[in-house]
Parts: sequence; structure tokens; C-alpha cells
Amino acid sequence: MAITQTVCTSFKKELLEGTHDFTQHFFKIALYTSMANLNADTTVYTADNEVANGNGYTTAGEDLTVVTPSSADGIGFAGFTNATWTSSSFTARGALIYNTLGGSNRAVMVLDFGDNKTSNNSTFTVAMPASAASTALIRIT
Repeated sequence: MAITQTVCTSFKKELLEGTHDFTQHFFKIALYTSMANLNADTTVYTADNEVANGNGYTTAGEDLTVVTPSSADGIGFAGFTNATWTSSSFTARGALIYNTLGGSNRAVMVLDFGDNKTSNNSTFTVAMPASAASTALIRIT
């Protein structure tokens, strides 16, 4: 199995259809083990090979706070604040950001941590890049 960092292809199409609204919808981030298969073809949230429920992690992940979409230098962009799990003990290899709109749980982006990241009764943080034209997770050029 493999986790490949990418903006999901279905998300790109759904943006053109008006499916995702970063000012009105709710987004989540779920964590996955190295056994997960997440890539550009991922279309929805799945619990397959998600980090196990318990030990500071809840199935389906954590809510994300959207940083207000903006534009600069001819680029439209949006980002999220950091996601944090406290008093956690688990290992994750990657993550899926998804839109919970109406329970549809549509995939937005896959994050690849590069290798396994472990917390041992500590805080586990997925640090998001600054929401700027050159660094935001989601950029339209």
C-alpha cells in the first residue's frame, strides 16, 4: 500500500461544480497507517487502515478550522490551522483532509508524512503550512 501526497482529482472537478465551499462547509482530517492506500484517485473518507480508535484518537479524525480563502500574486489559496491530538499514543503515516458536507465526506487532499510519526502519551500535531500564495495547502494558479 502507499500514501501519495496530492490534491485529489475528484476535488478538482468538484470545485468546478461548486461542491466545496471553504466559507460554509466543515472539513476534517483523519490519520492513517502505512497500510493505507491514499492517492489522487481517493474520492471519499474511508476508515480502511485508519489509525485505531482509542489512545487519544477518534475514528474519522479531528475538525479542521479553515483559514479564510484569499488571493495574491494571481493565486487563489486556502489553508487550515494545525490539527492536534493530546495525550495520544499511536503511529500515523499520512492523513486525508475531507469535506463532511451532508455526510458525503468528499476527499480534498492526501498528506504524506514521509515516514511513520509516533506519539507516546504526548501531543501529536499535523502542522499546516502558512495560508499564503506560495505555501498554502490548496493553491489555484
